This record gives sequence, C-alpha cells and structure tokens, in this order.
Amino acid sequence: MTLRATASSESEIPVVTLDPHGRDHHGEAARLRELGPVVRIKLPGDVMAWSVTDHALLNDMIADPRFSKDWRNWNAVLRGEISDGWPLIGMVKVTNMVTSDGQEHRRLRKLVTQTFTPRRVQELRPRIEQIVDELLEALPSHTDADGSVDLRRHFAHPVPMRVICELFGVPEHERPRLKELMDNIFRSDLGPEEVTASQIEQYELLARVVDNCRRNPGADLTSALIAARDEDPDSLSEEELVGTLLLMLSAGQETTLSLITNAVRALLTHPDQRTVAEQGDEAVWADVVEETLRWDAPIGNFPFRYPLEDVEIAGVRIPKGEAIMAPYSAVGRDKAQHGDAADEFDITRDQRKHLAFSHGPHFCLGAPLARLEAALAIPAVFKRYPRLSLAIDPSDLIPVPSLFSNSSTTLPVRLDA
Repeated sequence: MTLRATASSESEIPVVTLDPHGRDHHGEAARLRELGPVVRIKLPGDVMAWSVTDHALLNDMIADPRFSKDWRNWNAVLRGEISDGWPLIGMVKVTNMVTSDGQEHRRLRKLVTQTFTPRRVQELRPRIEQIVDELLEALPSHTDADGSVDLRRHFAHPVPMRVICELFGVPEHERPRLKELMDNIFRSDLGPEEVTASQIEQYELLARVVDNCRRNPGADLTSALIAARDEDPDSLSEEELVGTLLLMLSAGQETTLSLITNAVRALLTHPDQRTVAEQGDEAVWADVVEETLRWDAPIGNFPFRYPLEDVEIAGVRIPKGEAIMAPYSAVGRDKAQHGDAADEFDITRDQRKHLAFSHGPHFCLGAPLARLEAALAIPAVFKRYPRLSLAIDPSDLIPVPSLFSNSSTTLPVRLDA
C-alpha cells in the first residue's frame, strides 16, 4: 500500500461526522478530500469508521485481499455494538456475495454469473426499449396541477424496477411494496423500530418470491438459482438464496434509478453539455453515462472493508477489524485522477477510470445492465421531449435521506417548456 502521509496516530486524524440525511454529499466529499487521503468518520449512533478519499489508494485497497468484506470481521460487531435496529444495518449485515471473501465470494458470484450473463443482458435490450417507450408515452398523464411531472417517480424509478423484477420473477402485486422496502435499505435516517420492521418484511416478501418461483418455475433468474440449489443443495443455502435475491433486486434498481435521475439533472443544468449530447451519437450518450457515474456517482459512499491485519494507508495505521468506507463521491472528483477540472461536468473529457461500480473481485455484477438501461433511457427522454426543462430551481431539489444514495427525492420537469 502506498505511503504518502506523515500522520501515524489515530488522535492526529481529523474526524468528519457524516450527515445521515445526505443533505450535501458533494460538500461533504470535498471536505473529506481536503482533510487528507485517510479520514476518520462518525456514522449514526456514534459508530466510528475510516474513509480513504484518494482514488489511487482506494483503487489499491478494494482489490487487496488483506481487506475483508465480511461484516463478521468488524470489531464493532464482535463487541456487540451494532444493533439490529442500526439504520445502516441493511447495507452491512447481510449474507450474499457482497459480504463474502475468497472462495465463498467466488462460489456465490459464480452461481449468478452463470445465469446473469452479458448475452442475457443484451437480450434485454428490446424489452428495455419497450418499457422506456411506454413510460415516456405515459408521462403527460402524470402531470401535476402546476404543469410539472416528477421524472424520477414516473420514469427513472420504474425503468430499472420493472426490468429487474421481470428478470427475477417478482410478481406484479409484490412490486409496489418491494419498491418501498428496497428504498428503505439505502436510507440512513430511519429509527430502530422502523429499520427492524422493514428488515423482517423484506425477507418475508422475498421468501414469498422464492416460494412462488419454486412452485411455478419460469425463465427468470430466481428460478434458475432455485434449480441450481435443487441440483446441489451445498451450492447455495436458503439464506444465501434470499440474500442474493435481496442484493440483486436492491442494487438492480437503486444505482440505475439514481444514475438516470442524476444524468438528466446534470444535462438540464448544463445546457452546453446537453447540446453536445443531443447532437451526438450513441458513443456520446455513453460518455454522458460515464461522466455522470464519475461526477455524480449514484452511490456516494459504500460500506465496508475490514483489515484482516493491522495496515498502513498513506502512513496512517488502521487496526485490524476496523471499518473502512469507500467514498465514491469524494474519489470521483479527485483531481489527481481526473485533472484540475474534476469538479466540472464535461462529457467531452478524456474518460479516465472511475470507481462508481467498484473494482477488482467485487466489481458490480450489474454494471452492464445499469449502463445499458441508462444508455437507452437518458437519450430517449431528450428525443421524446426536446423542450424538457427543470420545473424548479436546482437548489430546491431535496436530496435522498441517505449516506449511501446520492440523488434527489424528486425531479420535477416540464415536458414542453
């Protein structure tokens, strides 16, 4: 691990209390970067963790096998300090490939990659285009009394939600409540009772999905995972099956929802970039997607990695078993990686590697699907409604109340300004 700083004791490291309401992701990210490559952070409940704000250092760390993704290696869990009602628990204490290492991670990931293949993703293109067209056609019917329509609620959210639910065989009658429960996973402002109740209901709903696919198997990926489990019960426990479904359904809608929302918002507030995009081809719209992922990453922070031994990062000693957050909002605008204009939204910049989908063994399995959905949905909005405009001042947009999700709760637009 590269050594670049001189601080050596925990008492010398600055501490930043992260806002559970996510009211200023990028202001907070900028403060983290300014304070140094390694910063102490305080999470809800006064839980302490670390944040590595330098792109190169984070890139090295998340591919280093000395850092575990398994929450069972977290000192705070071992000491009994993390309750089941902790607001971040749904992103941390789960059983799936994201929270596993080594052979266990490869076993769980392999089962999904065998069915969730690049070819399967590309085969979804016609269905995604159909869903996009249907939702865009229906947008005027959702216009409010003031003439605006919430593009997040009526387009950005249902595009990935419908795609991922169809892909994994979620019955239509379960989807409205599933949407609410998946949103709760990423919120960090909920009270203990609501967190616990939501956790219980998530697993009950997903157990019903599994049971339905077991009784009525189809071409969906849940049925494929059940078939793999029936063929070899040791390949996947029932808990792992539900945990995998939870991961794919939550990540499969949240990242793309915020990506579409953030990209449209960025183009509406950067008319010069909008002009470049609207005059460009598919490659230019792909650049819109990548620049949004870098500049306004859908997941601003992502938990956690835990050193399996005492380590030094940039000269800072981090003890074994401490939690380290990946601050994608911070590293996305790291000038050492992205140049002096890293704070600017510029779809014509030389695209450099970003970490919005992580890196290494835990690179996001759903990245190809998210990119495809965004690449189809974003240009379609502007082609269908070329006079699209924001209906309110950008400063009045309310952020999603989350340490993790970086987006706005609504995106009111006028379709024909």
